[in-house]
Amino acid sequence: MRAGAYSPNHIGNDTAIFNAVADQLRKRGCIVNVYSEEQFNKSGVEEKVIINMCREQASIARLQRYEDEGRLVINSGYGIENCTRERMTRILLGNDIPYPESLIVNTDEAVKGQLKKAGFQNCWIKRGDFHAMHKEDVSYVRHPEEAQEVLQEYFYRGIKRAVINKHLVGDLIKFYGVKDQSFFYWFYPFDEGHSKYGAEAINGKSKGFHFDVDEMKHICQRAAEELNVVIYGGDCIVDSDGKMQIIDFNDWPSFAPCRVEAAPYIAKAVIAAVKQHAEKAR
Repeated sequence: MRAGAYSPNHIGNDTAIFNAVADQLRKRGCIVNVYSEEQFNKSGVEEKVIINMCREQASIARLQRYEDEGRLVINSGYGIENCTRERMTRILLGNDIPYPESLIVNTDEAVKGQLKKAGFQNCWIKRGDFHAMHKEDVSYVRHPEEAQEVLQEYFYRGIKRAVINKHLVGDLIKFYGVKDQSFFYWFYPFDEGHSKYGAEAINGKSKGFHFDVDEMKHICQRAAEELNVVIYGGDCIVDSDGKMQIIDFNDWPSFAPCRVEAAPYIAKAVIAAVKQHAEKAR
């Protein structure tokens, strides 16, 4: 299970979806042993199939070693690393997946000129080196001068790299999915009072702009494929023309509003991956 530091305001929800999937796997005849991320980091595990919600850097490195040894790891340690902000930005933009205009910068460099040249006013600054752990790891700014001040604060906190996303106007939508499964769930988080850091208030109450749900699912499945994650969630903005852009993509989120519906599909995806892995090993 995920270390608590990486489940800000969602420790109970993360534990609940993990346990729900474990129960679904047991119902299907699997033997499931559950370890905390702290136990995993301290002693490792002997199992050949590892289903995880890890986020610690040491955990990710261990998962990657296990994968290199031939074990099946879901989500992949490499996929989890791909969901850190700088990597995710490069991968999504590099594969033409709808994503905001962005700059990737060192936190000690001057950016006011770059932002003005790129036409950025309102924008988001996000730590680029790793997953967000604190509210201050994601910052909304209203002009280049404020952006420079926030970057300096990141630098003083020891964060060396940051991604600056152009702010998108439109409806904020949160989604959850499982790669190669029919399950896909979306909702308006601000309207439902669902929040981690309160940033949902920036876009505010949804206007109900029309969009193609099948297209949204297709874009998210493409993103999951390129990022190498099976169990995923994230956020996107839909504008008044129905155009969708992903603004965040996460490896195995909490599935809080839909865990009962999601857990069987996650278990099905795990079992399918186990069978495929076994066939490749023959």
